[in-house]
Amino acid sequence: MDIQVPSQKIPVLDVCDVLVCGGGCAGVTAAVSAARHGCRVTLIERWPSVGGMATNALVNGWHRSDREKMVIYGLVEESAQRAFKHDWIRQDGSYPHAHETHWFDPEGMRIVWQRMLNEAGVKTLCYLAVGDPIVEEGRIKGVLCDTKTGRRAILADIVIDATGDGDVAAKAGVNFEYGRELDGLVQGMTLIFALHGIDEAAIRNKPVEVKMAIDKMMELKREGKMPPVNEGNVYGSFTHWGAANHMLWNVLPVAGNPLNEEELSRLTALAREYLVQYLDFWRENVPGMENAKINQTGFSLGIRESRRVTGIKKLTHQMVLDAVKHEDAIGHGVWMVDIHDPKGTGYTTYTDRGSRNMLATGTSYHIPLGMCINNQVPNLAVVGRCASSTHEAHSSVRVQTHCMVMGQGTGTAAAMALNGKIDMAQVDVKTLQNKLKADGVYLEDLPE
Repeated sequence: MDIQVPSQKIPVLDVCDVLVCGGGCAGVTAAVSAARHGCRVTLIERWPSVGGMATNALVNGWHRSDREKMVIYGLVEESAQRAFKHDWIRQDGSYPHAHETHWFDPEGMRIVWQRMLNEAGVKTLCYLAVGDPIVEEGRIKGVLCDTKTGRRAILADIVIDATGDGDVAAKAGVNFEYGRELDGLVQGMTLIFALHGIDEAAIRNKPVEVKMAIDKMMELKREGKMPPVNEGNVYGSFTHWGAANHMLWNVLPVAGNPLNEEELSRLTALAREYLVQYLDFWRENVPGMENAKINQTGFSLGIRESRRVTGIKKLTHQMVLDAVKHEDAIGHGVWMVDIHDPKGTGYTTYTDRGSRNMLATGTSYHIPLGMCINNQVPNLAVVGRCASSTHEAHSSVRVQTHCMVMGQGTGTAAAMALNGKIDMAQVDVKTLQNKLKADGVYLEDLPE
């Protein structure tokens, strides 16, 4: 059934050079880099604060090393240095000899990123979801937004879609892919949570009893008497990480379509019910967990994959594993092919660490600008997990540090395009790379 909406005159809320839709980590770095290179930038974000999954869904952990050395710098490093000043971030114990290099305080990181936006002169509008794009003659002119006072338009010369789901690009008619080839399913999602009231000393002092209890829990799960769980992360949380108070747990999987609001609402509530079931078990069976309580949960599921917008280039599985270098590189990627089971079992290829899903130690692949720009709407770019890739390659390039690399590179390219009165695909790549290097980005092994 359809209805006919009468034509309207829409007041213009704002006019800018670059409009960034989405204030997650990719959107923040895109906005900051474009503004620092002279653009009037507006960023709109649907949630009350910037940071996206990193701050509002509590998704934690940065991946910056090729297991020998750090290869992701630029605005990622600046964010880390700002956070270090307030003890809002720490280095992993294996730094720098593991891909995982840093763990941060989500509350602190939202402050770090808002400060960076403010200092760069970015106009930031939170509590505002992006609506339909305004597309005329194959170019995007801006977007519509429904504000508290009615529908408004934000006009821009370049729009960067950092929504995570590629909402703007899809509505503008840009082609996209969804799900894996096998069955069209996307990676599973996770509810991140923290606990308090844990007796940490008891956990440390009774490792045998703790493991026996978790073994029992896993057996019940396999019998269908407990909900799905990420087994590797549960064992790691109780042993390697010590089940600490206020630690962020990444163990609760659910699966479904993140583009369906009704389904997403159901899955979010279901994940919280899973948490209660596991917490009840832990309190009854795990030494030190007798008085554990829920401290907080992410107010969104951690969503890993939905649309992958078709770009001029598509990052592939082999490009990742073979550490392929690109002439239009804007930075490096290091993370493995880390697929969380689209059927929601909690299994992830992270547990199969080896040559089938990991780059060789000391190597990294290039993240190309071409995966962020497209041939259909030349003044519209995408950054973050909605950029152009296969299902397998996406599972590597989706992590926060890699999304921030995309944001900084694409934001800088947008500024260059505006200054040169050209489209982003026409930007001189060598000049772009020199600007990125001057801004602290690590860019090595560029093809001649």
